[in-house]
Amino acid sequence: MIYLRSLGACLSKTKNGKKNRLAFLTVLVFINLYSCASAASAKQPYVYLTDNAKYILLSPGGIEKPMDAAQYISASYGGQDYFFNAWVKADKTGMDIALFNELGAAIAELSYKDGVVSLSSRVLPGSLRPEYIVADFQLCFYEPVLLRQAIKECGLVLETRGGSQEGTMNIRRILRGKRLIIEIEKAHQEVKLKNYQRGYSYTLKGDNI
Repeated sequence: MIYLRSLGACLSKTKNGKKNRLAFLTVLVFINLYSCASAASAKQPYVYLTDNAKYILLSPGGIEKPMDAAQYISASYGGQDYFFNAWVKADKTGMDIALFNELGAAIAELSYKDGVVSLSSRVLPGSLRPEYIVADFQLCFYEPVLLRQAIKECGLVLETRGGSQEGTMNIRRILRGKRLIIEIEKAHQEVKLKNYQRGYSYTLKGDNI
C-alpha cells in the first residue's frame, strides 16, 4: 500500500536483528523522488508507475467497498523485512490512513479528499509525495473497470484474473507490452503487492480487506 514507501525510520528490527532506522527511509524517498518528473497538480494529483507512465489518481468514488479497520503490513525492500501497522478508513467520500510502528507510536496521518492528498508527520521528510501511497491503495482496492481505463491512458495495460466472490484468489497485473510492472494478489483477508519496476513488495492483512 500502499504504505511501504518512506516508513523505515520507525519500523522494527529485520529478521537478522540488525536495526535499519534510516537506510530504508533514505532509499525509498530517493525512489519516490526519482520517479517524479515534477510536483503534482492540486486538481489532478498523479504519480508515475514507470518513469514516463503518468497515472492520474481516481476519485474516492472508485473504491470497491468501504473499509474501516486495522491492517498489519509486512514490507520488503533490498533484502530487508519491515513491519508496521495502519488504521484505514476509506469510502466513496475519501480516505484516511493512520500509520503506527509496532509499539503503537504514531508515524503519520494521510488523507485524500476532494482531489487533495495531504500527509502530516514529524518523522517523514517533507519531500515525500503521499500520492504514491494513495496510488498503491487504488491499484489494490479500486474497481477494475475504472483502473483499466486510467492505466490505459498512461500507456500501460491492466490484466485481471479470478472471481470477485469472497474467499477466491484475485490477481491484478499491470504491464507495458510483455514486461510486468506491478502484480497484486488478493485473497481472503490478505493482499500482496509486488512492484517490479521499483523493487519493493508488501503484504497487507486485515479483517476487512
